[in-house]
This record gives sequence, C-alpha cells and structure tokens, in this order.
Amino acid sequence: MYFIWFIVIGIISGFVAGKIMRGGGFGIVVNLLLGIVGGVIGGWLFGLLGIPSGGVIGSLAASIVGAILLLWIASMFRRT
Repeated sequence: MYFIWFIVIGIISGFVAGKIMRGGGFGIVVNLLLGIVGGVIGGWLFGLLGIPSGGVIGSLAASIVGAILLLWIASMFRRT
C-alpha cells in the first residue's frame, strides 16, 4: 500500500515541479517519472538535513523539492 502511495505522491510532485520549473520541464510523462525519482531524492535529502517529512504534506514537500532538483540537473544536460 505504501508503494502505491509513494508513486501517487511522486506523480503529483512531478506535475507540480514541471509547472514550477521555467520552460515546463521535459513534458508531462518525463516530469511524472522524474517526480517519482525526485521523491526518493527529496526524502533522502530531507533526512540528511534532519528535516522531518512525515505525513502527506511533508512527503509531498520533500518530493517536490527532490523533483525540482532533479529537473534542474536534467535541464543542465539537455542544453549541451
């Protein structure tokens, strides 16, 4: 059950991160996939910094931060 919830939060965060990033990111499908991976990165990053990310809002915030970070890194490689 947690795995499905993790994917849903990752998809939402990928959509939000694509809207926040200048240029709209890489398209809806890639943004959603990067949102799922960004959820893992955001959770890891928040854990390293000692920021609690429990509950739906905390997980969504960590996932959005991770997705934005991942979209930013991916956009650096796209321009070259």
